[in-house]
Amino acid sequence: MAHPRARIAELRAAIMQYNFKYYVLNESDIPDAIYDVLMAELKSLESAHPEFDDAHSPTKIIGAKPDGIFAKVKHPQPMLSLGNGMEESEVDAFRDRVYRGLGTNAVSWVVEPKIDGLAIALTYVDGVLVLGATRGDGEIGEDVTQNVFTLASIPKSLQQTDRWPIPARLEVRGEVYMRTDEFELLNQRLEAAGEKTAANPRNAASGSLRQKDPKITMQRPLRFFAYSIGPVDGRWPDTQWETLAVLRAYGFAINDDVQHCNTYAEAISYAHTWMQKRDDLPYEVDGIVFKVNSLAQQRELGVAGRDPRWALAYKFPAREATSILRNIVVSVGRTGNITPAAEIASVQLSGVTVSNASLHNADLIEKLDLRIGDTVNLKRAGDVIPYIIGPVLSARNGAEQPWHMPSHCPSCGTALVREGAEVAWRCPNVSGCIEQRKRRIEYAVSREALDIVGFGEKQAALLVDIGLITDVADIFALKADDFAGLDGFGERKISKLMDSISAAKQQPVSRVLISLGITLVGTTVSQLLLQRFDTLDALADATVSEIAAIEGVGPGIAQSVTEYFAIPQNRLLIAKLTAAGLQTSGGATRVVTSSALVGMVFVVTGSFPTMSREQAEALIAEHGGKATGSVSKKTTYVLAGSDPGASKTTKAAELGIPVIDEATFRQLIAGDKE
Repeated sequence: MAHPRARIAELRAAIMQYNFKYYVLNESDIPDAIYDVLMAELKSLESAHPEFDDAHSPTKIIGAKPDGIFAKVKHPQPMLSLGNGMEESEVDAFRDRVYRGLGTNAVSWVVEPKIDGLAIALTYVDGVLVLGATRGDGEIGEDVTQNVFTLASIPKSLQQTDRWPIPARLEVRGEVYMRTDEFELLNQRLEAAGEKTAANPRNAASGSLRQKDPKITMQRPLRFFAYSIGPVDGRWPDTQWETLAVLRAYGFAINDDVQHCNTYAEAISYAHTWMQKRDDLPYEVDGIVFKVNSLAQQRELGVAGRDPRWALAYKFPAREATSILRNIVVSVGRTGNITPAAEIASVQLSGVTVSNASLHNADLIEKLDLRIGDTVNLKRAGDVIPYIIGPVLSARNGAEQPWHMPSHCPSCGTALVREGAEVAWRCPNVSGCIEQRKRRIEYAVSREALDIVGFGEKQAALLVDIGLITDVADIFALKADDFAGLDGFGERKISKLMDSISAAKQQPVSRVLISLGITLVGTTVSQLLLQRFDTLDALADATVSEIAAIEGVGPGIAQSVTEYFAIPQNRLLIAKLTAAGLQTSGGATRVVTSSALVGMVFVVTGSFPTMSREQAEALIAEHGGKATGSVSKKTTYVLAGSDPGASKTTKAAELGIPVIDEATFRQLIAGDKE
């Protein structure tokens, strides 16, 4: 184990280098969670060994010194950073320190999501914006006034209020940030233009605000939330909560999710709620900020080093982590696409242990220059499998090995192909590839398709391997005796499975069409196709132009459908499904329970609290409305849940189409909303 003095020196050097890259170069070598761990270790060592105290330690310095591109600005009052609490016990300890410091537990709190952006200070003289400065190292920042003037969400002059006259001089502090959907669109534009993309919304916001040319800043989707004040020359409220109200009255955007809590119990409950709802926010957050509400109590508590004693950031479980790339393996999908995936050393991420990560395609692996043995940065958004951001180049030791996409299918040995501009490699052996067959059956029995309960990935693989089934139609010829003696199939399970198979015969023809696994044909498209052609046989006979003429379908889907039915064995499958007693006609018949949505056209995107997208689209149809897959001038509403498609919400904004949530949608169904 390294001597404490050596370890302290090592940590200080590493953290200062990370600070320089993060605050000055707008780059990040390591996830925030790893940085927090290193900083916590340094603080602990410095506390245990005061003999190694150093005024220049990063524990006493905020951020990093400006890089010289912009003029320097000395802050009239230091812009402090926030101490972190990784566990609830640390937040409880912070509360206790506040109570001891004030000699009372009569404390109210203001709590809000901690946005991952760039802190700036805005100075107003007689209500007119005269200076915008970055935080820099907390003492000295950079003059970015001209760039700040390009942000529409920052008022250039303050609005007059009756109760709170505008001070002669006022410094407003807040965060410049970028919404996640707008960040993704920006990166797409940068990549298309051959320019360097940003690693995350925080880096994108910082880099955009610190452009030499304000015209470039003007083109970036930057936003601003005000959250506090610096020096003020004039009358001001007594609390943080009232401060936010006054700033809102002056014309600033204030985070709608900030909350005033009379007790600590209310504040910690708020934090628990947002830990579950963090993915509902349209911007990146990495924790919840607790602030003592009374400004007088804030002044009484004061500052410890670089951190205020009256505020703390309760950090969320890490959604970024570092691990070792052990291997890259490939899997075969139902359409033959070959998808690589990463096997990584097990690591805790967002509160769960993960050992696999998405890689999407071979081009991405090449672009990231990933190698077996690399130390890699991982990110996990929501409850989905994590993905690799990129390798930590500084951690390479020369033992890492490049990876190459295999030339033949790992299942059937057929040579892989890649056509035109496609990014995916594909196994063309549609009929003979066992893995494709398993994946098609697995998809056909899924909840979105025939919904055969008790029949999933393991059952599909087993029955294909032993030769009981070759396609989804064969499932309906199975008898209870066929399962006798098979591992995992007891008498009760067999009975339930047979009942579920029988019930699947009553699924509507739209579900049967989905079960075929045709590329681009999901719930909405299947309904549109069958409203026009009514039966699967009629759809199979349709031409590309006939299908493309359907509103909401288009040529891409039309080509996919006709290519599927051009394969003789797929036409044979329709005949087998019909003979097995499944519903292969009746698509033009819709059961309408009310006329609440008649004449309305919806586009559904994202995830919802109480229903799936398929259920939402079914409700739209039941109440006389229509669901389509893309936003156009004919769209009435975009029904958006959490993590909506950025292109759809952006298009809706461009066309002035209302974006509604599930609650508003249900009001429409009930006829309670105009």
